[in-house]
Amino acid sequence: MISALFSEYKLAIKEMSMLSLICSCFHSQPHPNSLYQYGDMEVKSLNKRASGQAFEVILKAPADLSPDRPQPLFSPPKKDLSLEELQKRLEAAEERRKSQEALLLKQLAEKREHEREVLHKALEENNNFSKMAEEKLNYKMEVNKENREAHLNDQGRRHMHCEYLLEE
Repeated sequence: MISALFSEYKLAIKEMSMLSLICSCFHSQPHPNSLYQYGDMEVKSLNKRASGQAFEVILKAPADLSPDRPQPLFSPPKKDLSLEELQKRLEAAEERRKSQEALLLKQLAEKREHEREVLHKALEENNNFSKMAEEKLNYKMEVNKENREAHLNDQGRRHMHCEYLLEE
């Protein structure tokens, strides 16, 4: 019913004089008797707004339900279901519910397993990083120790060399 009225409205707007629409845009005040009738629809021109012309569309209820007018659609009456049919439907609904629940549990288990894998990988990478950092630190400490010993030995030789030169 509404779609029929809407299609009639669209048809009426198409039929509306383009000249009257254009003219109404140029006049600051609409003509006082701006009332257009198209079948079961009235179009009133309202006061001009700052954004443009405004119209009020009034749809009237159709007076007759003749065959050329679309009839409202009625849903077919529901048939009575037997006890067996109702039981089958309930069983099918229960199967769907169980299937959806099993799917949800499976998805949650997969998500949990993925979280475990990610956590395990993060811990492994953290341990590897710690081992590498410790090895690097030990290497630097060893190099520093060797450099210090070499420096002390070099200073000791210089000191001995200076004493030797002083003795001569």
